[in-house]
Amino acid sequence: MNIRIVAVGKIKEKYIQEGIKEFSKRLSRYCNLKIDEVEDEKAPENLSVKEQENIKIKEGKKILSKIPQNSFIISLAIQGQSISSEALAEKMEGLMIEGMNDITFVIGGSLGLSEKVMEKSNFALSFSKMTFPHQLMRVILLEQVYRGFRIIKGEPYHK
Repeated sequence: MNIRIVAVGKIKEKYIQEGIKEFSKRLSRYCNLKIDEVEDEKAPENLSVKEQENIKIKEGKKILSKIPQNSFIISLAIQGQSISSEALAEKMEGLMIEGMNDITFVIGGSLGLSEKVMEKSNFALSFSKMTFPHQLMRVILLEQVYRGFRIIKGEPYHK
C-alpha cells in the first residue's frame, strides 16, 4: 500500500518534525509513505474573499500536480465526514481489498482547500469541527493512519 500526504507549507517546529519522523518510522512496517510539501502562498490578515479564493486556487494547482492519477484522494476538510478510527481503518482496508493500492491524503493551508481539490477528492474527511494548525494535522493524520493499520492487522493499540 502506498500512502501519500500532500500538504501545504513547511514544518518549522522541531517537536512536529519529531512526531512526523516517529510515525513515519512506525508506518514503514505497513506501507510506503511519501510526504509531499507544496509551498504555501502568503496570506496576510484582512484578505478579501476574492483574495482568499485566489490563494486557495494557487495552492490547489500545486496540490493537484503532486497527486498520482490513479490515487484515491482523501481531503481533510472541516466540512467533511467525521468518522471513527475503526471506520477509517475499514475504509483503508476496503480500498485495499478493491485493489486500490494508492491513497493520497490532502492537507490544505491556513485558508483551506480550493473547489477544484474538493471536486477531485473521492472522500472529504473531518477530524473535528475545531480548527487545527495544518502543520499539526500531519502528526494527527499519521497517527490515525498508523492506528488504522494496527486495527486492520488485529494488533493491539490503546483505545
